[in-house]
Parts: sequence; structure tokens; C-alpha cells
Amino acid sequence: MNKIEVFFEDTKPFKIKKSVLKKYIISLISNELKKTGSITIIFCSDNYLLEMNKKYLEHDYFTDIITFDYVENDIISGDLFISVDRVKENAEKFNTTFLNELVRVIFHGVLHLAGYKDKTTPDQQLMREKENFYLSGVDLSEMEL
Repeated sequence: MNKIEVFFEDTKPFKIKKSVLKKYIISLISNELKKTGSITIIFCSDNYLLEMNKKYLEHDYFTDIITFDYVENDIISGDLFISVDRVKENAEKFNTTFLNELVRVIFHGVLHLAGYKDKTTPDQQLMREKENFYLSGVDLSEMEL
């Protein structure tokens, strides 16, 4: 199927070369020996994601991403809801660019869909290693308009 779509909800749209982003997502999925299904990336505000966090996960706190997993038979499908506000704040906090942090968060969500968890310290370390590995292969200048 290989369908990756990007939407904006309750946040000002920003420019990014979606075709390049899709190429990197497909590469990550292929490298994890999975197939790309249907992935929707929804960029939204902190408040929008907070309400989703409360409604669907019963968590009352801000987060940078919520991933809804629709994976079947190693075909990676799901919805990634990403708070643009949180990504901006984390980029400043970790002294990196918005685009670098954005791609990290997207990869984080895709890695969840590929089966990686982040509840324990060892799982968090593996997730961070995977994020760093895939980020190291990204030319961010390709995505800028």
C-alpha cells in the first residue's frame, strides 16, 4: 500500500518536503524488515494532544507524540499525533533544531509501530539508539523548503 499522509490540526502548518520525509520513513521500515502500510502523521497543538491523551489513554499530561498502532502481519500502519508545541520546546531544551527534533519524534512513533517499547530503562536506551541510528542517515537540508 505504501501510503503516508501528513495533516495539521489546531496548529499553523509549516513547510516540509513530505516526499523526502516519506522516503526516510519507508527506509526505516524496510530496514526493520517490515512493510509500509498506511501511516498518517497529524501535527497538532499541545492542547489538542492533551485532550487526546486524556480521552484515549487516560493520561493528564502533555506529551510530544501519541501513536495509534494498526499494525498487522508486519505491515506498519498507524496514526502519529505530534505536538508541534512540545517538539519546539524540546528542541530548545535539547539544544537542537526544530526539524531534527521533529524527525526524531516521527521516527520514535514509527519505531513504536515496528514493535519497540519505551517503558523500561533498557527499552528507552534501545529506542534512543535506534532513533540516533536512523537520524544519522538523514540529510535534514533535503527536507527544508
